[in-house]
Parts: sequence; structure tokens; C-alpha cells
Amino acid sequence: MAKRYAAIWFPHLITDRIVRRLPELRGQPFVLAAPEHGRMVIRAASLKAEQCGVRTGMAIADARAALPGLQVIDHIPGLEQKLLCWLAEWCLRFTPIAGIDLPDGLLLDTSGCAHLWGGEERYLGDILAKLRQLGFDCRGGMADTIGAAWAISRYGRTGCIIAPGEQLQAIMPLPPAALRLSSNITEKLQKLGLYEIGNFTKMPRRALHRRFGQQLISRLDQALGQEFEPLQPVQPVQPYAERLPCPEPIRTATGIEIALQQLLEMLCRRLAAEEKGLRRAVFKSYRIDGNVQQITIGTSRPSHNVAHLFRLFDIRISSLEPDLGFELFLLEAPVVESATAAQEALWHSNSVNDDKLAELVDRLVCRLGDRSVFRYLPAEHYWPERSARAAASLDEKPATEWRVDLPRPVHLLPKPEPVEVAVPLPDYPPMHFRYNGMLHRVRKADGPERIEQEWWLQRGEYRDYYAVEDEAGRRYWLFRSGHYGATTPRWFLHGFFA
Repeated sequence: MAKRYAAIWFPHLITDRIVRRLPELRGQPFVLAAPEHGRMVIRAASLKAEQCGVRTGMAIADARAALPGLQVIDHIPGLEQKLLCWLAEWCLRFTPIAGIDLPDGLLLDTSGCAHLWGGEERYLGDILAKLRQLGFDCRGGMADTIGAAWAISRYGRTGCIIAPGEQLQAIMPLPPAALRLSSNITEKLQKLGLYEIGNFTKMPRRALHRRFGQQLISRLDQALGQEFEPLQPVQPVQPYAERLPCPEPIRTATGIEIALQQLLEMLCRRLAAEEKGLRRAVFKSYRIDGNVQQITIGTSRPSHNVAHLFRLFDIRISSLEPDLGFELFLLEAPVVESATAAQEALWHSNSVNDDKLAELVDRLVCRLGDRSVFRYLPAEHYWPERSARAAASLDEKPATEWRVDLPRPVHLLPKPEPVEVAVPLPDYPPMHFRYNGMLHRVRKADGPERIEQEWWLQRGEYRDYYAVEDEAGRRYWLFRSGHYGATTPRWFLHGFFA
């Protein structure tokens, strides 16, 4: 696929943003200024201020002398980058790769995108029209290279789209500044009467390099496609992602479900062909007003089963708010793992198997939250709080055959809770204990089981554990911390037996 790029230029980026926030300044002369060498210098000027002779770089005192009613607003350092990053993320509805071009532009990799809009003219026109609807004055250009697109967007006098392979003819009548050269190089070129790029494109490269340096050669080669120029995306490109633009805004749950179904089928078809399955997926919905909403799901094991994944998303579709409608849907799989065909075939079996369990776990997690369902594996520790660890997935195997022969409660409290206990004699099991305000009389007891602290990890008192049963038949795991001596030891409830 031939590469195509678009460059978007915002002549009044910062002042347009101010007008968006303060509509009363629309059509008024105002500037943004910052201190420089003891004086206030203009960083950006509105269109009306420029029409009155005010320019970026002027001192505020000089500007007010020429325009007494000029309004001055403090410039915020770094505002240009933040605003361009926001605009680049907004442009992801048109292309998966968008980057910023400080101080006042965007760069888009539009390869393979324009046909979805019916051609490059309609594609670029739609981008510029919607940016203007957001309140930004902008110009754009498209070409085979970033350099040519940048040049035509800022200095082009006629069409803003350069046909494939025509970048040399398109940039020849443009001034040297269109090559993104430093000011001292452009001044040298103008002093020599080289007012257009075409005046020096046929000169020997060695002579150009000797007189103007490597920058001129590199920029010219980049514009002509003879030297590669990378585009740094504002968001990393996901290798497993599918996009679905909408000819008309989608405002109904049924429309969203149809779009999601199509995206899942496209993505899962690709994953199945590569014997992979997703472990995490993100469904993003781009609204007409610039709002972006998303739903994230996770699976306990790799899957490319469309029906199962759709059910996981379907639980949360009601959380999306279409308002005026969604114009683009994007499905990404940031976490993908290997999934064999034999493993995936188990989804369609009528027998109960591990995959059915995985499906149940995934649905519970989607309904109850990410921190609601856990699977634990044994850990090689006697101390109860360290004797188990959370598994990363249903397929993870225990790293050890470690187990304790003595009974353990099915529900171990994450933190032991203090209880009031009455004992007939030291080192005897309790006769009764009070927990949560209720008195439990002990009918049976087993113990003690002494568990020492693991001194290489933590120091402290040992514990004497008792498994006790009250008169109602409920069984508890109690322990005494420390021994009877100068002070009375404390008792705690640590778990519940079945």
C-alpha cells in the first residue's frame, strides 16, 4: 500500500482555543503574552489583532501604541502541546496514526483511509470541516510524504492535495521556507535570489551541501520521498485493532450492537487465522461532539469466540451515551496470547469443561467488577496470610506441591479480627467467645496448632490456633497471639469452616 500523509495547520491555534472558552472575544483584537528579558512579548495574536498590525514577537508596549484597545491574556507555557495532543487524539476517528507537529500543526498517516469517505477530497474536506466546527481555523494538505503535505498545507496557492508521485512538481513554485528550513538558511537562499524551491532542486548536491549544510539536503529528500521521515503517533498503534466508520450517526443500542458484532467478527477472524486469542479488549465509541467513550473487558484465557466476547460487552453497552450519535467505532485487543484450534473448539462442545468455567468467570467479572473473582494457588509458607497467592489465569499451574495436612478454613479473613474469649486455664481452648456482639458457646474444640513467624520475612509473636464449634454447629478458626505471662495474650478470629 502506497503511503499517504495529511498535514493540518492551525494559523491561530491558541487564540482559537481562547475564543472557544471565551466566546465574547470572537472578532476582538487580543493577544497572549509572556515575560521575556524583562518585558512582555506577544506569543500569539488573534486574527483581528493581526489585521491591525500586531504580530507575534512584538513587545506589548509597541503593540498597544499601535492598537490602544488591545486585550492581553497571560500565555500558559506548554499549552500548544497539550492542545495539539487533544486534537491529535480527536483525529483518531479518521486514522489510527496521528501525531503532533509543534507549534501549530498535526501530521496524519492516512494510508488506506480515504476510500472509506469516498476519496481524498471528501476525506480531507470532512476533517477540516469538523475541525472548523470545533472552532479552529485550519488548512490541510495531502501528499505521498510528510514534507510535501506540510509544504502544501502552509504555502500552497491552489489545490491542497498532491497526486501520487507529483510532489516535485507541486513544491517547485513554493518558497524555500516550505521545506521547514531554519531562518538563517532561508535568508541565505533569498540573498542569492533563490526565491522558489525549483530554483535549486537541479543544482549539484555537493554544492548545496557545502553552502547550506545537510539540513537543506535532508529536508528536500524528505519532501521528495527519497529519505524516510518517521511519524511519532500520539497513541501507540495496536497491532490487533479494527475500525468501523458510520455513514450516519448511530444513536440506538441496536445500532451499537450491530457495529460491535461486525468488529468482533473481523477481529476474531484475524485472531483465529493466527491461532491467537485476546485476553483484553477495548471497544471505543467516538461521538460527533468529540466525546470518546469506551468499554473494556478481560478474559480468563485467550479467546476468539465471537458469541462469548459479545456477551461480555453486551453487559455494559447500556453505559454508553450516544447523545447526538457515534460516528466511529474502534475495537482494540491490547493483550493477545496464543490459542490453539483444539482449545478454542471446546467452546462449542456440549460437555462441561474448563472453557465453560472460563466463560462463567468472564461473565461474573464483567457483571461484578475486575476485583470480584479470584483463583488461588498454594504458596510454600506456613504462615496463613502467605500460604496462598492469586493466580494470573485459570490455566496457571501451581509452582509447588506444597500443602498442609491439617484442616484449613474455606474462608480465611484477609485480616484477623479481635474477639473476647474466656478460657478455663492457660493453653486450653476457649469456653466461649464474643464476636460482633454475639456470644458463641464452644461445644467442641481441636488444638492447639502452633504456627511460628517466618523470621526471615517478619518477626513477631507465634500463634496457637484452635478449630472450635459452637452450639449452633458453626465452626471457626481462632488463635491466641503469644503466651500467658506478664500480660494477657490477645485472641483473634481468622476464618470460617464450611
